[in-house]
Amino acid sequence: MRGQWFIDGTWQPLEEEESNLIEQEHLNRFRGQQLQESFDMEVSKPVDGKEAIHSLKLSRNHVDWHSVDEVYLYSDATTSKIARTVTQKLGFSKASSSGTRLHRGYVEEATLEDKPPQTSHIVFVVHGIGQKMDQGRIIKNTAMMRDTARKIEEKYFSNLATHVEFLPVEWRSKLTLDGDTVDSITPDKVRGLRDMLNSSAMDIMYYTSPLYRDELVKGLQQELNRLYTLFCSRNPEFEEKGGKVSIVSHSLGCVITYDIMTGWNPVRLYEQLLQKEEEELEDRWMSYEEQRLLEELYITKQRLREIEERLHGLKASTISKPPVLKFKVENFFCMGSPLAVFLALRGIRPGNSGSQDHILPRTICNRLLNIFHPTDPVAYRLEPLILKHYSNISPVQIHWYNTANPLPYDHMKPSFLNPTKEPTSVTDSESVSTVPSPTTSPVMVRRHYGESITNIGKASILGAASIGKGLGGMLFSRFGRSSTTTPQTLETGKDGAEGGDDKKATTVGTPPLPHSSSGFLEPTVELEHRIDFELREGLVESRYWSAVTSHTAYWSSLDIALFLLTFMCKHDQEDTDKSNLDTI
Repeated sequence: MRGQWFIDGTWQPLEEEESNLIEQEHLNRFRGQQLQESFDMEVSKPVDGKEAIHSLKLSRNHVDWHSVDEVYLYSDATTSKIARTVTQKLGFSKASSSGTRLHRGYVEEATLEDKPPQTSHIVFVVHGIGQKMDQGRIIKNTAMMRDTARKIEEKYFSNLATHVEFLPVEWRSKLTLDGDTVDSITPDKVRGLRDMLNSSAMDIMYYTSPLYRDELVKGLQQELNRLYTLFCSRNPEFEEKGGKVSIVSHSLGCVITYDIMTGWNPVRLYEQLLQKEEEELEDRWMSYEEQRLLEELYITKQRLREIEERLHGLKASTISKPPVLKFKVENFFCMGSPLAVFLALRGIRPGNSGSQDHILPRTICNRLLNIFHPTDPVAYRLEPLILKHYSNISPVQIHWYNTANPLPYDHMKPSFLNPTKEPTSVTDSESVSTVPSPTTSPVMVRRHYGESITNIGKASILGAASIGKGLGGMLFSRFGRSSTTTPQTLETGKDGAEGGDDKKATTVGTPPLPHSSSGFLEPTVELEHRIDFELREGLVESRYWSAVTSHTAYWSSLDIALFLLTFMCKHDQEDTDKSNLDTI
């Protein structure tokens, strides 16, 4: 940003139009006069005894010069004039009571080298539903995310070469979709609420509609490609120097971004289902006549496909052609994402491999990370879609931004949520109480992560009463599990749910991984990289209130800003650490 006249204290530049008028007047009046050697940093230096030697009227303000380097700006609004009159009658000077001191030139001399570092990593920030209701919201949200990231970058990553830039992707406002058809069929009663739902939840219905889904996908794809092309044209060295691109998507934006990257299309899913039906038909017994007709149908369909392909080639149709991005995605961060539900409804089921390729191939995107608040009602977990037993493993807890020496995420060990057998009654609990594990006690079907200390305490006491175990041991084991919500975590700087001390507390006298005769928990298979990452709940946070607010609380979180930068600056950090070790 360039500027000539700056406001005292904040050092914010004046508006360019006003600044040019003041500069022109200043040069006309004071050209050739000697300035002081250095900037006068005494902000509140009084000018009580000095009369204004020159004045300039602007549209909403006026400027008084008391000397060549004592310049004050005054507002000409009616309220400001009244306040100025009152304070002057009380004996205060005009400048000290209502004036804003201006400086010609910044607090430090500018040099040619004064410019922001070259951007080496860009992050496209994609919005979800509701953008029609508040069109500028994604720009404000991205600005909040950028500001928090800058604070974290200055504090923790100032010595690294990586510079991350966040760019908003506003894809909704350009789409026409049904025009005003939905508005025309909306009843007038409680119109405000109906309009709000039409502007927000309706986006989900549009996306599940075969008529409008492609328009939403193309809208986001074209905007991503347009912004990338524009950025590269203005930063020609970005691609040459191996600049990287990540995407942060929120809510429904995660699903659309995923479909763009993978090229998923409901038409292709329908074709796969038809093919499956044909295979099933071939497997069952049928008469000669049925078999002959089926073969004829198969040949006809084959011929039809060939003709369609030739026609698509001539028309260059894109009906089944997957959308293509002009860049490789390094990291795909999902925030408050319902992607897992969409994938489950499309038939994705857990496999036997711990690879991310099961849902998103690494050739398309290097790393998938799913961030959510424990009370966000829209967010779902992705890990159990890859390996089923991860529904029993808690998500990785995201470090607080002010944690001292946090354990690296890759080094954090899994911690379990569920007992080996889920008791549904006191009798069931007693029948498995011989297993020396603290997770086999209470009448709870499943202990959800994010339990409050009070609830865990109640469960511990109930378990101790019903089984007859020592109350002290039960409380120790239960509170050992919930150390993620104790204030001690802040002091120790270690992750309670994932740290080694916590693991020891939860697995006293038990094998490191629970076994099951059904093979539900497979101790030999683990994920290559963790995908689900959970924000920590506040100690005094109301669950019901945070369920309402948590879905939109990601943008200004310093914890998330640190998390994003940790993964985006990971390789740069490792190279720096390695060079430091080599030096030592």
